[in-house]
Amino acid sequence: MTDTKDKKREKLGILCCTAGATSWGLSGTCSEALFSQYPVDTTWVTAVRMTSAGIILLFLAFAKHSLNLKELGKDKKGLIEIVLFAIAGLALCQYAYLSAIKWTNSGTATVIQNLSIVFIAVYVCLTTRTAPDKRTVFCIILALFGVWLLATGGKPGNMELTPRGLFWGLMAGIGAASYSLLSRAPVKHRGSIPVSGMGMFIGGLALSLIAQSWKIPAGLDGRAILYMAVIVLLGTVGAFTLFLQGIALVGPVKAALLSCLEPLTAATLSVVWLHSSFSPTDLIGFACILATVVLMR
Repeated sequence: MTDTKDKKREKLGILCCTAGATSWGLSGTCSEALFSQYPVDTTWVTAVRMTSAGIILLFLAFAKHSLNLKELGKDKKGLIEIVLFAIAGLALCQYAYLSAIKWTNSGTATVIQNLSIVFIAVYVCLTTRTAPDKRTVFCIILALFGVWLLATGGKPGNMELTPRGLFWGLMAGIGAASYSLLSRAPVKHRGSIPVSGMGMFIGGLALSLIAQSWKIPAGLDGRAILYMAVIVLLGTVGAFTLFLQGIALVGPVKAALLSCLEPLTAATLSVVWLHSSFSPTDLIGFACILATVVLMR
């Protein structure tokens, strides 16, 4: 009886992780479509996405009585941790990722963002003053080789990616690493949904002041609104909630492996739907980076 329950639990967890990862991939492709078809600013899209998702997640947190604002107001250290997470973690990650999509495509941006695990490994080695083991060194070299292939097409002195695309892709990886590291303490004390809701809302408000997100860009129609709805509801709130549930059911290791479906989904949809093209060298570069993700887990 216990084995049957465990199997059902594992199947449900795999389903949740798969749905979450593919939803992120679909969201990335919708972002690519939005940028290619409408004259919208990255900051505006990021601000609207984060603020909307933050409001929804905070509503869920209040509904579950998992957020106590009075208690949080008395915890200055906790507030600082959440603000840092919001600005240096979530806002940086979201803005850089959407900028990378704008200057490359959803598949390439998502794959390069997965370098976050390498940046985390380097950070841990530096802060603990410990030398990386052989596997970590191999993974770093493999990841750098993958990025070099994507950037140059395997030809020294050549540049396949635009400098902006490469820069924002790497910044998306740094942002994702920062998001992961800065989220640990506040999530441990207050839970993932309340912290992510506050982080999204605070980061979104900060970007809204810059982008003046209350001013809707001209030329947006029903299709653009549909893209934004997918980005916010499915690619942010839905994917986040599903993937967290999947982690709780199958554990972080299996969830991390299933997260590789995100770049695969984004790249496939980018080719089939938006007619992006990837050379054999690009695919080898993708494989090197994704292999790094698997090996580092």
